[in-house]
Amino acid sequence: MARRDPYTKDLFAWEPEPVRVAYADEVKGRGTLDSQISRVISQALRDAKDNGVSRMEIAGKMARYLGRPISEDALNKWASEAIDDRRMPLDAFIALADATESVELIGFVAGLFNLAVVPDRFVELIEMHQLEEHKREVDARIAALQAKSRGRR
Repeated sequence: MARRDPYTKDLFAWEPEPVRVAYADEVKGRGTLDSQISRVISQALRDAKDNGVSRMEIAGKMARYLGRPISEDALNKWASEAIDDRRMPLDAFIALADATESVELIGFVAGLFNLAVVPDRFVELIEMHQLEEHKREVDARIAALQAKSRGRR
């Protein structure tokens, strides 16, 4: 077996960067909207914990962002599916996305409306694609009109 060059990247190992910012469908799961929201909040908190950020630190960041106190107990309540009185205010949801750096939370909301959140660096590419599609449609319409016009002569 030939020795592999350690400085050459494996072209078959490449995977494209995700374009859509959202949690996998398995994270939100099924059920009521309240339950889905609790699950994505819980996932954001777990991801932050995996990155070494405690719920107490997140609560502090959220409090600074909002200018009002946010307790760790409130975070626990919002992340729990078992607690009936657990509705998180929208501004707290935004503060949580900021504190945990989980833009997937915003993607969750957009996904409810069959929309996608994409990083800014993809916006121009999407617009170029739309313009190219429109140009093909216009070119096809012009070609059809030219053919029809030639047929009348």
